[in-house]
Amino acid sequence: MPAKDLFPEIEPYDTGFLTLSAPHRMYYEQSGNPKGVPVVFLHGGPGAGANATHRRFFDPAFYRIVIFDQRGSGRSHPLGEIRDNTTPHLVEDMETLRKHLGIDRWFVFGGSWGSTLALAYAEHHPERVRGLALRGIFLCRKSEIDWFLYGLREFAPEAWRAFAGHLPEHERGNILEAYWARLSNPDPKIHMPAARAWSVYEGACSTLLPSPETVRAFSADVLALGLARMEAHYFRNSIFLPENFLLDNVDRIRNIPAFIVQGRYDLVCPVRSADDLSRAWPQARYTIIPDAGHSAMEPGTRAALVAAMEAFKSVA
Repeated sequence: MPAKDLFPEIEPYDTGFLTLSAPHRMYYEQSGNPKGVPVVFLHGGPGAGANATHRRFFDPAFYRIVIFDQRGSGRSHPLGEIRDNTTPHLVEDMETLRKHLGIDRWFVFGGSWGSTLALAYAEHHPERVRGLALRGIFLCRKSEIDWFLYGLREFAPEAWRAFAGHLPEHERGNILEAYWARLSNPDPKIHMPAARAWSVYEGACSTLLPSPETVRAFSADVLALGLARMEAHYFRNSIFLPENFLLDNVDRIRNIPAFIVQGRYDLVCPVRSADDLSRAWPQARYTIIPDAGHSAMEPGTRAALVAAMEAFKSVA
């Protein structure tokens, strides 16, 4: 795949909100070519929301680019709302959006939690997926959640100390429940400091080299609250799917064209998960970026993702 950087900045030609089960309203936008080949972008987290940079992975002359903020995330309302917020709900929200936009089949592009949701959606609706571009694979198994909560201290002890240090020492034996008690508290003076501590921890561990810009982005209130509350909610409920569901159901998507892009030094979603997926699904094209961590914005990763979407033009 030839190297290519992101496409120029563009603005949406259509934005709107879809009314879902109360109280949720989901933000969506379309950019690029209104008559182009549809592709839907799935943001990470859960809860991180999408932004304008995410439009730039796709050739706007070729693709009809669909982006939305998942329930409880970003510009969707209410922010941080956990009622009726499960993986099956998100999968069906994608179907609601697809039908609303009159799309028959689309490419699905997702990284981190976006890869989780992309796999879940494709395994439930394989007939609607033209191809999958997946980055920073997260299969949401218990071992991966435990790694995020505890294992990361082996490689990022400073970041982990700040994360765990938000809690009194006697609560650090169950970090997830201790954080949840704060994140679910209605008082912003309690839930916002916890949300920022959680989100900054993830941001600090997301790039191979230190990135103050990434940490600043993760400390912003909307991203921090959506990300921290949704991640804790999904983690403590095992993402509302049986353990190992995504690997166990790879046969449903085996013949869908797919690219898997993984940073070798991804601390947030370690390479083992991508390796497990590629071994279960050898038909997918698997690329390890040797000088990248977790972020989609690291040079080798973003070039590989753009190249994957360029390659998909031949099967559109």
